[in-house]
Amino acid sequence: MNDFTEAIPEQDAPSQDRITSRYICTANHGFAPYAQEELRRLFGAVKSTLLLPGEVFLATLEAEPQEVSRKLGLHPPVFLRHIQPVDFQDTGGLPALERLAVYLSRRPELEGERVSLQVRKGTSSFWEDSPGELREWLQARLESLDAEFTVQDPARVISVYADGEALYAGISRPEDNLSSWNGGMIRFRKEDGQISRAKFKLMEAEKEFGIPFSSFRNALDIGASPGGWTSFLLERGLKVTAVDPALMHESLRSHPGLKILRKNAGEVKFRENEFDLLVCDMSWSPKLMAKLVTGLLYSLSPGGTAVVTVKLMHKKPMAVIKEIIAMFEGERMQIQRAKQLFHNRDEITLYMIKY
Repeated sequence: MNDFTEAIPEQDAPSQDRITSRYICTANHGFAPYAQEELRRLFGAVKSTLLLPGEVFLATLEAEPQEVSRKLGLHPPVFLRHIQPVDFQDTGGLPALERLAVYLSRRPELEGERVSLQVRKGTSSFWEDSPGELREWLQARLESLDAEFTVQDPARVISVYADGEALYAGISRPEDNLSSWNGGMIRFRKEDGQISRAKFKLMEAEKEFGIPFSSFRNALDIGASPGGWTSFLLERGLKVTAVDPALMHESLRSHPGLKILRKNAGEVKFRENEFDLLVCDMSWSPKLMAKLVTGLLYSLSPGGTAVVTVKLMHKKPMAVIKEIIAMFEGERMQIQRAKQLFHNRDEITLYMIKY
């Protein structure tokens, strides 16, 4: 359940000896204030320092690391994309990097484990070369560590952030970082002939939410043109009905699994329970989008899945999200996740199941 549909328990009064923990926190550009607000709602007062304006900040939370992981697991954040612990901090420079290498080489939790070494740097950094070169530099100095360095399925993550004249690092499990990707930045390679980058949103949703798109049969794509999401669903083997008055991409028009309706979404009619998947990625106001989609939910079978993006056009995105979620919940939709994905811009993605 997300934080906008379930009340967060009130905070315990902080005591003088309350343990604190520190994290490098990341949100999509411009949404760091809302990620800070999510942390404040969960943990009370949050001391934070901006490292990259609107995107990356250093936060001190009045909670032990285990409590931070537990609460973030119970209340998955919408805007906080990635969080990494700060167990080591030093001034910038090669001597600090050497001290970090010694620190990491002595960490018992890394011994015998599959380890991912993830490195990022701020817009200005004492390390002038690329993050990849810093990763190679560090890994070469960790040869004595009995660990297997990998990108896929690590058991532990070493996170390093080189910013200005400061160096931050921490060790965690991938699930405690909210994303196993470096900084929560899920990268996909653009394919030849790809219709649009909008396709990356569904690809990320597939990984982030664990949606088994290939298991669906019949999908409705509302506001489908030019066809980025439609092309993804066709590739997964679904039959797709695409609704949009604008033209679909020419590469899709003769696809045997595609039915194109060049109409506005408010003008179409379908059979009840005709589809087991409904998707919508329209650049409309949130309320108009929700009104159109809820008006077509009769065509989604019980147990069916809906994936929609909610454009955040106003200055109070948390209130907008709460209102849109209430509209969908009033139509027998159970919210599985509400999250601003890396490939979302000024929007979030809702993953819902009809009951």
